[in-house]
Amino acid sequence: MVSAGEHTFTGLPGGVAVSRLCVYDWPAADGVGGGTPHVHLACSEAYVVTGGRGAVQTLTASGQEVTPLAPGTVAWFTPGTIHRLVSEGDLRITVLMQNSGLPEAGDAVLTLPPEYLADPETYAAATTIPADVPEAERGRLARARRDLALEGYRALREASGPEPLAAFHRAAAALVRPRIAEWRRRWRSGAAAAAAATGEQLDRLERGDVAHLAEAVVRAELPVEQGRFGMCGRLDVYPGP
Repeated sequence: MVSAGEHTFTGLPGGVAVSRLCVYDWPAADGVGGGTPHVHLACSEAYVVTGGRGAVQTLTASGQEVTPLAPGTVAWFTPGTIHRLVSEGDLRITVLMQNSGLPEAGDAVLTLPPEYLADPETYAAATTIPADVPEAERGRLARARRDLALEGYRALREASGPEPLAAFHRAAAALVRPRIAEWRRRWRSGAAAAAAATGEQLDRLERGDVAHLAEAVVRAELPVEQGRFGMCGRLDVYPGP
């Protein structure tokens, strides 16, 4: 807990969240094994590579890049970066997510072909994996979702001119617009609250007030869910807000 006067924040430092990821090795149509390409609209994300090897393919308005990933690599990207993780063998990553884990709690739009981005219901039908179906069926749905997103991703990579990517950005923003109020609440209670608490603590220290140091706590947590079928691989998920 970070607390100071009216500001209280409970969570990982700075309002980030963490998960452990084992990247899918399912081969795709291009012969590469890996995850589902997608974009975040309001959050940055970072990868700390803990095992295996692979790469992250990215697509932005500035063009395409491939960033190699090996144990010890820390790679991160800002909102608007379409990214696809590829595994060259047992790629394992600790993922750091801005805004209390919002990237896994709604701030992600998969690069589906345009017809699937037309409205929230069509998009949800193509991307939702029910929790109450057998694991083998969840795996099949995750792989089918990945392959569908790769179709749209391939079209964006092969497109000429900036308009196809800009059109995808507009469609993605329209899909998430109904959830912005919910996202704003998460930001206010997470990253914004953590920053406000730090500001108040600095004010206190400047005055010589150390009362908040007596409120120190220590916490340790285990995953609340293991092996979830995520966008890029199997996830171990830690408690969130």
